[in-house]
Amino acid sequence: LEVEGLGVKVASEIRKGPSEQAVKEELSSLEKSGGRIITLKDEVYPPRLRDIYDPPALLYLKGELKKEDELAVSIVGSRKTTPYGRWITEKISQALVRYGVTIVSGMARGVDSMAHWGAISGGGRTLAVLGCGVDVVYPPENRNLFAKIIEQGAVLSEFPMGSPPEGGHFPKRNRIISGLSMGVVVVEAGPDSGSLITANFALEQGREVFAIPGNVGAGGSRGTNRLIKDGAKLVESSEDILEEILPQWRREKERIEEVKPRGPDLSEEEKVLYEMLGETPLHIDAM
Repeated sequence: LEVEGLGVKVASEIRKGPSEQAVKEELSSLEKSGGRIITLKDEVYPPRLRDIYDPPALLYLKGELKKEDELAVSIVGSRKTTPYGRWITEKISQALVRYGVTIVSGMARGVDSMAHWGAISGGGRTLAVLGCGVDVVYPPENRNLFAKIIEQGAVLSEFPMGSPPEGGHFPKRNRIISGLSMGVVVVEAGPDSGSLITANFALEQGREVFAIPGNVGAGGSRGTNRLIKDGAKLVESSEDILEEILPQWRREKERIEEVKPRGPDLSEEEKVLYEMLGETPLHIDAM
């Protein structure tokens, strides 16, 4: 009752504690959907997330968390992305997973979805942190992506079963996205983008912050370009990210090893074509 903003009714509910029947129904619903709960005391709880100043006491989980997910990078950005934003997001995500990096994002439209698809198409792992319950697919058109993420990683949420994707949930989930990662890459963020909230959490948590530059004057580039002006590392390729996080990863594990990329599995003819392709459009007559 001495806590500002809490009245007699809330204090009474806290004292009464959770309804045993409600807990049973929640656990039953989670089990039926193929999920489970992990707590701060569980061994599989992500250690990097456990170390932030306000880790979620429990996480609803569908899929599987693995030890290698500690080497993780978050990729976040605008929901209204450009063709360039979608292309560079998928390209960097694919490149990172070839070095064993797990891609973390929020499964939103735009950049988030492309980050997950890039990891999946690259044969790597990816984690999605939701702003709703793990039994709620949002946005609904990501139903196939939702299933693929569970196959090649996990879907996580701190919100109870059936929780809708309310606006207030997303800033809270952003601290988990950055908390799971060694660094956060921001792609195409406007001046008021929620991705900047994730970048701020990353700074508070001592994570690396990266930004992909965009066209000067474009509204969707103002947030990312401002991050670069404020000290975020400019990213032109996956190497710009790897050269920051891999030395830190090796120091954490007290070992030095060469991390080699897993190249695409191509035929000899495909390799010839692959080597000709660049990052910008190329007319067939110029090959």
